[in-house]
Amino acid sequence: MPEARVIKKYPNRRLYDTEESRYITLSDIRDLVVDQVDFVVIDKKSGDDITRSILLQVISEQEANGEAVMSEDFLSQIIRSYGNVMPGFMTSYLEQSMRTMMRHQKNLRGQMKRVVGVDPVGVVAELTQQNLARFQSLQDEILSRFARGSDDDEESSKLAANEQQKKAG
Repeated sequence: MPEARVIKKYPNRRLYDTEESRYITLSDIRDLVVDQVDFVVIDKKSGDDITRSILLQVISEQEANGEAVMSEDFLSQIIRSYGNVMPGFMTSYLEQSMRTMMRHQKNLRGQMKRVVGVDPVGVVAELTQQNLARFQSLQDEILSRFARGSDDDEESSKLAANEQQKKAG
């Protein structure tokens, strides 16, 4: 089994990937998790394993950037559970629940693909991208028309002012 990739966190709060010899971001950490790369984050100063803390930061960033998965009620319940529940039991229960949910999601996508003939999530993602592109194009066109319209209005105002000056003069 290959050794875990080592990420070092420096006192300046930057993360350094020792395998790729480059600084990385929390987004890069998220990509490692999604790609199922085994890694460990070590605090350069103390030598402590701070992987859990970094993973919590990744979750916090995901939740803050509009991809919220956990409701306020859920988060409050987790906070309330500290000290009231056996930690091993809670960890095991949450891990098993997440595995079960992911397995059911994968099975459902597979069944829908067999029935419909395509991956519905992929189709929805593609349609979403197309709609976003159309919306952006429409927005650009509207903004350019407004910009041209205000230029036309300025030109009309100048012509009207010149006509009035001619009449007055």
